Amino acid sequence: MLVLGRSHIEALLDMDALIDALGPAMADLTAGRASAPDRVAATVPERQGFVAAMPGYVPSAGALASKLVSLFPHNAGSPLPTHQAVIVVFDPATGEPVAFLDGTAITSARTAACSALSARLLARADSTTLAVLGTGVQARSHARAVCRVRPIRQIRIAGRDPAKAAALAGELSSVLDADVRSVPTYAEALDGADIAAATTHALEPVIRRPWLSPGVHVISVGFNPDGREVDDATVAEALVCVETRQAALAPFPAGSNDLLMPMRDGVITAGHVHAELGELVSGSKPGRTSPDRITLYKSVGVAVQDAVAAALVVAAAREKSVGEEIALG
Repeated sequence: MLVLGRSHIEALLDMDALIDALGPAMADLTAGRASAPDRVAATVPERQGFVAAMPGYVPSAGALASKLVSLFPHNAGSPLPTHQAVIVVFDPATGEPVAFLDGTAITSARTAACSALSARLLARADSTTLAVLGTGVQARSHARAVCRVRPIRQIRIAGRDPAKAAALAGELSSVLDADVRSVPTYAEALDGADIAAATTHALEPVIRRPWLSPGVHVISVGFNPDGREVDDATVAEALVCVETRQAALAPFPAGSNDLLMPMRDGVITAGHVHAELGELVSGSKPGRTSPDRITLYKSVGVAVQDAVAAALVVAAAREKSVGEEIALG
């Protein structure tokens, strides 16, 4: 079995290739060719945490893998990330486990890559200003990924801790060809933004309709079992897209409070979800139809994303003879 650590993943995973590969994978999932059952979780109530299992199979990519991922929100602000994970890759022909990977870096990359895919499908082609809400791992990966699909020239970062926002802005300024700055509030970050990426563990919405400009594409990937990132007014007005309706509208731990709460309160119905990403990729559903329409991609994360990313990493590692081989038997 091939063992790959976080430094291997970060060196081997090509973000452009991952964004491209996720399009067919999401189309496979929508069409029923791929398999990704709703995640199940063992909860740790005293820490508001859980460990979830996420198996996925994508035949077109030859990818079969399962991820174990923990979410412990109280890690925010500590040296440990809120999300930590491992992935086991299997041979889809025999079921043999062939690789064991750090899943934390893959989770960060595949989430941002699918958000970038949503921006490619839904954001205006001339989008130049990106608002990043949050200062953690996902904030960093989203700033990098979105710049690969739209001509971003300015990035505004806001978070609960101004010092962390400033530090992230400084870090990204050295690696991105854009004017990256921190701002004091979420509202200031969102003012005039063409794309907004919410990557928080917010209890109360950090995306609010009065703060948004016409035509903005909103990405929301954050999760808090007791909260939400996007307010009712934005959800009600936006063209809403998800990975799959089944995953987004499922009960905890699979679904999204950003959609389930307004459904519970009668603000929207399940029919308000316009499309799955796979429907946009295949062309069976239209994307943006007006330059002024607000679009919202609400992500909950699905296992086919992990499987495709892991398959790309393993292939690159085999090609470059990277990693350590261990025998299980």
